[in-house]
Amino acid sequence: MTIENVIIIGSGPAGFTAGLYTARAQLNPLLITGNEIGGQVALTHEIENYPGFPEGLPGPELVERFQKQAERFGTRIEYDYVNEVDFHRHPFIVRTQSGKEYQARSVIVSTGATPRKLQVPGEEELTGRGVSYCGTCDGFFFRGKEVVVVGGGDSAIEEGIFLTRFATKVTVIHRRDELRASKILQKRAFENEKMDFIWDTVVESINAGENNAVASVTLRNVKTGEIREFPTDGVFIFIGHVPNSQIFEGQLEMKDGYVVTNKYMHTSVPGVFAAGEIQDNRFRQVASSVGQGTMAAMEAEKFLAELEDKGYEQVRAEMLGLELAGA
Repeated sequence: MTIENVIIIGSGPAGFTAGLYTARAQLNPLLITGNEIGGQVALTHEIENYPGFPEGLPGPELVERFQKQAERFGTRIEYDYVNEVDFHRHPFIVRTQSGKEYQARSVIVSTGATPRKLQVPGEEELTGRGVSYCGTCDGFFFRGKEVVVVGGGDSAIEEGIFLTRFATKVTVIHRRDELRASKILQKRAFENEKMDFIWDTVVESINAGENNAVASVTLRNVKTGEIREFPTDGVFIFIGHVPNSQIFEGQLEMKDGYVVTNKYMHTSVPGVFAAGEIQDNRFRQVASSVGQGTMAAMEAEKFLAELEDKGYEQVRAEMLGLELAGA
């Protein structure tokens, strides 16, 4: 079996950037995409805060550019999903859903995060029948209808504004009495005549109508306890993300589901690095993920150079700050 120099797990901004840098370093990286190429960025209607694009550009277009640039320098793309890893031995083992098994001298984890669920009755049953986690994907289907957006951060307000292109009314439901979104997004939302806001309120359940599609949500005011039913044709949920780290349980040190790294993107296993939202629960920006992907790639290159000179056990001992005899 051929041993890969670098396997990159995930195809968001961090993953493609790691591919670009390791490819330019002549490491012949293999990037395994996962189920969604581009991650959350590919589902974002407009990216306005990525340097170099003053007019902004659609998320899918930015992802396409990332991929083309990475491939131009030699990143190999495998459209597959990693479902198992073994970081307890070296070379590391990476297995995929299609049944393939790879060996790798180093691994860069950039599997990102997925939308957090409300975990209320009706949510799972009505997903795809009025419940959505992507306004860009599904907004078109709500032309001339009224929808609600759950959340108060940048994603909720950005997607809510986008949905006003199709819906006649977008009502934002937020558990607090003020938004967490950036001031510029708040200004746009408050000035949009199609947007309305329900404060201090949470969704207790999502209810189906006669056609087994969303017909209403049951709301509870967190201050007064008042319960009411609010008619709506769709529910768009933007309440944060959950890191895609399940396959790394027992393999890497984690905290609250996020892979733990030091400031150089090193994980608890020497030779395994992590970048992007899989290890970043604070910034969660395209620009920061790109920077983290750069650092992970450069550290992987350094690790591989030392590996060639010293062997894994010695490099591992030095990276862990241990004496070789105690490794």
